Amino acid sequence: MKSLGLKKRSDLHLARKMWHACGVLLIAYLHSILEFDVSIVLLVFFSTITVAADTLRMYSPKFNNIALRTLHMVMRENEIDKYSGNTYLIFGVLIITLFFPHEIVSLALLFLAFADPLASFFGIKFGKTKIAGNKSLEGFLAALGVCFILTYIYLQFKNGNLEMIRYNMTILQIVMLSFIAGIVGAFSEILPIGKLDDNLTLPVLSATGLYVAFSLFGALPL
Repeated sequence: MKSLGLKKRSDLHLARKMWHACGVLLIAYLHSILEFDVSIVLLVFFSTITVAADTLRMYSPKFNNIALRTLHMVMRENEIDKYSGNTYLIFGVLIITLFFPHEIVSLALLFLAFADPLASFFGIKFGKTKIAGNKSLEGFLAALGVCFILTYIYLQFKNGNLEMIRYNMTILQIVMLSFIAGIVGAFSEILPIGKLDDNLTLPVLSATGLYVAFSLFGALPL
């Protein structure tokens, strides 16, 4: 498998980051235009497919070799004989879609699409101060900034939507909630939960934190 040139977790791996961001943005777009029932059916279908494919890889060297040669540009060394990040990601998306409001899911998906790869990029490129395992302060601050900006833009957009009367917030409230959401997203990116992949933990933790924060500010739609 060394001939495939699979990257390590410590590598910059830009192709994987682009794959991750584009894939999650596609999911976020479909989530925004599809009915809830349709979204769930599609997520269950793709969850089944990804789990089945990853399981087959672990029991069939031939299939695993084909899969790795096909997806080698976006896979890591540690995924050779384990479940890939795609499986954890699709399950994370399925969980938050089932248990959280549409608006919270949309924002958590944006965190997953941008904060995760950008925190990794800044952590690998500029990270000097380790604060949680291989996670760095520089990556944490990058995630905080990205999540703050995403939430601020999201709330400004919703604040102008007359159908969302409860989003009628002052600028100060928007900034405060955006900053709290930034902290939520940054901590969700660095907090380790056992050996679970952050493609699963980040959307679940961020959606949970966002739900609490939005509830306290009265920013959930009626």
